[in-house]
Amino acid sequence: MIVRAAVVPNPPLLIPELVAGTDADVTAVRAACLAVATRLTSAATRWVAVGAGPAGVLGPDAAGTFAGFGVDVVVRLGGAASSAPDPAMPLPALVAGWLRAQVAAAEVTMHLVPPDLSPDDCYALGEHLAETPEPVGLLVVGDGSHRHGDHAPGRPDDRAGPFDDAVHDALANADAKSLMALDPALAGELGAAGRAPWQVLAGVLGQGEWASDARLTIPFGVAYHLAVLDPAR
Repeated sequence: MIVRAAVVPNPPLLIPELVAGTDADVTAVRAACLAVATRLTSAATRWVAVGAGPAGVLGPDAAGTFAGFGVDVVVRLGGAASSAPDPAMPLPALVAGWLRAQVAAAEVTMHLVPPDLSPDDCYALGEHLAETPEPVGLLVVGDGSHRHGDHAPGRPDDRAGPFDDAVHDALANADAKSLMALDPALAGELGAAGRAPWQVLAGVLGQGEWASDARLTIPFGVAYHLAVLDPAR
């Protein structure tokens, strides 16, 4: 049973050791993600998470490191994890593990889905996760388009604005149908790696009524979506 869902981006800049100096935008994004994660753990200290990457499931015994991003910051998906850190752990899992530790969640099980997974298959996974018998929190990890404006990491694209506005509206309204309407091909062209995880979320939202608190920020030419979603009582 999903008792609360949360949506966060996964920029490496969340990790203080990876960022030189102090930047107000970085600090604001990090604080916003930690606030969302804190609200998730206040509802459930056991999480399941979804992010884009090589298909597979990483359990609470898994560990990884941000060494590939420049600093050997080790993260563990469970507080009792003793596995050697995997230098190839995908970024969404690293971020999920880092957030878990920061807000004292007990453990997170990471479901990685291929970035090109079909909307129907994403939705089916969400339906499956919604049937989890124990109460858990759901963490959905992924960025929006990286093609916003002249300073974007990707080539600017006028379609990025309408795309991420549609994502924000769908999250703000806990609208499973609108999330399912996101075009995988367009998302791929815009570099929106969160598309598949958001459509997994749609499979959860489609099982009932939900209330949402969502925001969108685009500080570095990349859209960061944040949301907390609760089942309607």
